[in-house]
Amino acid sequence: MPELLQLYLTFARIGLVNFGGGYAMLPLLERELVNDRGWCTTDELMDYFAIGQCTPGLIALNVSTFIGNKRKGVLGGITATLGFVTCPIIIILLIAMFLTNFADLPIVKNAFAGIRVCVCVLILQAVLRLWKKAIIDVRTLCLYLVIFALAAFSSLLPISVPTFSLVIAAGVFGVFFGKANAPANKKSTDSSVRKEKEDSRK
Repeated sequence: MPELLQLYLTFARIGLVNFGGGYAMLPLLERELVNDRGWCTTDELMDYFAIGQCTPGLIALNVSTFIGNKRKGVLGGITATLGFVTCPIIIILLIAMFLTNFADLPIVKNAFAGIRVCVCVLILQAVLRLWKKAIIDVRTLCLYLVIFALAAFSSLLPISVPTFSLVIAAGVFGVFFGKANAPANKKSTDSSVRKEKEDSRK
C-alpha cells in the first residue's frame, strides 16, 4: 500500500474514535504509531504532544501533521491531517442535522455518560505515561510542582497566568537545564560506552 494512502487510512481510523481530546488519544496513538507501525519513538511522540499543546489546534490533530511530515514531508503532513479530520467532520455534520431529534433520548444520554467514563480512564493512563517520561529527577519534580501550583491556583493570584506562558516557561527551563547538564550527560554516556566495550572484551 502506498505510504500516503496508509497515512490517510491510519489517521482516519484514529480520528473516528477521537473522543476526549488529545491526551485521551495518547494510548491509542502510542499503540498505532510506536508499537504497531514504528513511525516514531515514544520520546518523539511525547515531544509532539508538548509542541501540540502550545500550537493552535487540537493536540492529536497536530500530532498527525507532525507524523505525516516526518514520513513524507509536507504532502504527508497534509494527507495525515486530512485523514484525521475526515470522519469527525462527517460525524459532526450528521449530529448537527439530527441533534434535536435524539439528543434527549435516554439511550443517547447513557451512551455519552459511558464515553465520559472511558475518556477519564484514558486521560489518567496518559498522565501516568507522561509522568514516567517527564518526572525523572528532583529538578523536573520541582518544576512540575511549581507549574501545577500556578495552573491549579491561578485564580487565587492577583494576575491570571495563561496556560501557554507556563508551557513556554517550562520549555525555556528545559533548554537551560539541558545545557547545564550537557557536560555531565556526555561524561555519563562516554563512561557507559567504555563499560560496554570492556564487557564485550571480557
